[in-house]
Amino acid sequence: MLAVQFVRFLVVGLVNTLFGYSIYALLIYLGLSYTYALLFATILGVLFNFHTIGRLVFQSRDKHLIGKFFAVYAITFCLNLLLIKLMIKYGLSAYLSGALALVPTTVLSFLLNKFFVFKGKQHETH
Repeated sequence: MLAVQFVRFLVVGLVNTLFGYSIYALLIYLGLSYTYALLFATILGVLFNFHTIGRLVFQSRDKHLIGKFFAVYAITFCLNLLLIKLMIKYGLSAYLSGALALVPTTVLSFLLNKFFVFKGKQHETH
């Protein structure tokens, strides 16, 4: 079950990531610093992702979990920002750094969503 959920998470996450990264890259292109670009992309992404991850990955429609979901994104935002800053410090571009930071933050996001946000909610349908 865990492997199937993770695959669904990756597929749904691909759509969510394309959405969020497109916003991030667009905001950098428009002249915003990577910190603010990441912040705005994360906020918009959370609103979009809550429904797609909850419904399609964990079969939950419980709107009361939004607070926990935001907490997960706050944690992954901080990790993402730290990783991007480190990679930029070592000479990588903000674009490449943002893309590379997706790998560890994706794994962390899945684990936190499964065991913290949607814990016990995998079969809820109301």
